[in-house]
Amino acid sequence: MTAQRRLGRGTYIGYASGSLATGTFGTVPGLLLLYFLTDTLGVAAGVASVAVLLPKLWDVVWNPLVGGWSDRTHTRWGARRPWMLAGGLLLPVAFIAMFAAPANLSPSGAATWTGISFLIAAAAYALFQVPYVSMPAEMTDDYAERTTIVSYRIVALTVGILAAGAVAPLIVTWAGDGRTGYLVMVIAIAVFMGLSMIGAVFGTRRAPRTTRPSGAGSLITAIAVARRNPWFLRLWGTFVVQALATAATLAAIPYFATYILGDEGATTLLFAGLVAPAILVMPLWTRYGHRVGKKRAYVAASVLYAMASLLLVAGRVLPTVGVLLLVVLAGIGYSGMQLFPLAMLPDTVEADEARAGVRRSGLLTGLWTAGETGSFALGPALVGVVLALAGFLSSESGQSVSQPSRAIVGILVSFSVLPAIAMGLSLLVLRRYDLSAERLAAVVEAAGTGTGISLPDHAPDS
Repeated sequence: MTAQRRLGRGTYIGYASGSLATGTFGTVPGLLLLYFLTDTLGVAAGVASVAVLLPKLWDVVWNPLVGGWSDRTHTRWGARRPWMLAGGLLLPVAFIAMFAAPANLSPSGAATWTGISFLIAAAAYALFQVPYVSMPAEMTDDYAERTTIVSYRIVALTVGILAAGAVAPLIVTWAGDGRTGYLVMVIAIAVFMGLSMIGAVFGTRRAPRTTRPSGAGSLITAIAVARRNPWFLRLWGTFVVQALATAATLAAIPYFATYILGDEGATTLLFAGLVAPAILVMPLWTRYGHRVGKKRAYVAASVLYAMASLLLVAGRVLPTVGVLLLVVLAGIGYSGMQLFPLAMLPDTVEADEARAGVRRSGLLTGLWTAGETGSFALGPALVGVVLALAGFLSSESGQSVSQPSRAIVGILVSFSVLPAIAMGLSLLVLRRYDLSAERLAAVVEAAGTGTGISLPDHAPDS
């Protein structure tokens, strides 16, 4: 735990560049795919929700497999980078297909095309993302430096999210909306993602590895390993529920902008307000985390996001500037919610290695990303279900419809109440997490001396 910091800024930046792509892929489908299906292809909201949900559910099985494969890979490029390269080459092609359904297909046929393309794209994305997220646990054994590594990554992630979420709708509008607008947009975004992923492959070529990974991978194996690691399990549960909250917010933004604020173009403004604060406040969150501890800072960020989200239920009566201020407050919390769980994840991996004697970062990261991608699928799907139950009226490109009052309520629930409830539930899980720097040092020391360390059924709150 007293190891010298050994990573240079070039490695930080090289690693972080991959998050330009992960932020983009996590954003564009969540922000635009459901809306594209309902308001451009004329797919019913319930059918559209299934089309965006089912492909991602496969990741729950697929991601731990990828993690296990990368754990067992030994090449001159290392264990992770060959898989990252494969994902970087395959994802852009499948991503373009998601928004390229042939015009002669019926709405149900277009939904099928989009769903299958999304499935292939998600599988290719996992080839990059799972080994990529595994790397910080292996790049350094310094507890504090992991926060620094992740802070660089989150800044890049924010830039990717902001570029995709703010620029993608603008490209659609600039290119004439409709199918053509979305096709131009997705080609530009796919090129951007490809360059980012390839950049990370070569940018991490000098990154050191603290251990040699090994192990096998499957969903059942990953769950079994996670159940023996209470710190990982609690952190993972918190992160998954919070990912559901943010995914619901993202999916509801275009509907909120169009039918609550009365301006579809406000989608970019709201999205920028949610994501852009991270660029400015990330250094502050990093310093705050070093001062008070990762968990306490994580709780503060989560509470801020939950409070701002709940207040947005008054969006129909608030002026636009008031709505934007609340979105910015949520964005400040969101930036901390991105930083701290990813800075805490390598600590849980190190604790697992100390107790088990093998490094299973890919396996645990596979389960982590499976939960994340599942939540980012379930979030838009839940929004689609809420809208369907509320009587939302779908339309094809160029059509204008007047939504019933209960559909407006459904939009407010999706954008405000649903994320706030999910955040509250996540904090109930997080309160039992207690893997501080001192606690981790004790686990590692006990493993080294063979004395073992007891795991309480209920960890003390901090």
